[in-house]
Amino acid sequence: MSVRKTTDDITATKLEKRRKAMEGTATFGLLLICVALVAPFVSPGDFSILRAFKWVYSAGALVYVIARVVGARDPRDSARVKRLRRMEFWAGVAFMAGAVFWFVQEDRLGASGGLLALMRETVMFTLAGAFIQIIASWLIVYRVKKDGSSDSGTEK
Repeated sequence: MSVRKTTDDITATKLEKRRKAMEGTATFGLLLICVALVAPFVSPGDFSILRAFKWVYSAGALVYVIARVVGARDPRDSARVKRLRRMEFWAGVAFMAGAVFWFVQEDRLGASGGLLALMRETVMFTLAGAFIQIIASWLIVYRVKKDGSSDSGTEK
């Protein structure tokens, strides 16, 4: 019996380490997105900065989505927590849509469109993704506390 508990403890420790690593990776992706959105507004007349930072934004969105896909899923989580973690993935999809629109708008409008016209949809999708991420994070914390702990295996 103690051997089984020790194995479960080791598995839980590995899972927790992997979850922390994926949260750190997702946070890094969000920081890349943030830097990429702010940088073009620092010098709005320089469109070469726009061309460079659309790649930074795209990389950040990709890192975020990969972290959410690979993220450690605890089989003992309740069904509601699993659905909330899936919501975080959809926030990443919104960021990826913002990256696509950045590329599309730059090709369609070019430098003559102006900074705000180029980034309008990107900013909107980023705000939508951020809103989804914030709500999902709050609800995950609330639900895990309500379930008792992150090690809770039963759905309540």
